[in-house]
Amino acid sequence: MISDLDAMQSALAEARKAAAEGEVPIGAVVVYDGEVIARGQNRVLRNVDPTAHAEIVALREAAQALGNYRLNGCTLYVTLEPCAMCAGAMIHARVDKLVYATPDPKAGACGSVLSVMNHPQLNHQMQVEQGILAEEAGEMLRRFFRQRR
Repeated sequence: MISDLDAMQSALAEARKAAAEGEVPIGAVVVYDGEVIARGQNRVLRNVDPTAHAEIVALREAAQALGNYRLNGCTLYVTLEPCAMCAGAMIHARVDKLVYATPDPKAGACGSVLSVMNHPQLNHQMQVEQGILAEEAGEMLRRFFRQRR
């Protein structure tokens, strides 16, 4: 049974792999029945795909692992607050819980910029938690963008 801290550390490991490939360092893992069943990292440059965010990559892998696009019973751990696209995908997939490390003041859709997650008019609600390893995730992103400038 993986802990929230261990799951977020796994997501951070994915983010480090993305950074090593020149991608924005964001990582994600999907946990089902206490086990990591899928991993994702930003792959937009490598895949030449604007939808290849870490969350989307992990959701696709989880759906394949479970043989179902509905991810009931799953928790998604991600190092940065999801954008509107990723939040929408989680809602459509019926993810039970989202845990993210650090907020995204430029594109976050879980309250920072938009409130897509748990909007009262949408047909799926999920538990949302934030803050696990927030400083480490935030510093990784800041360091990446400092080096880019």
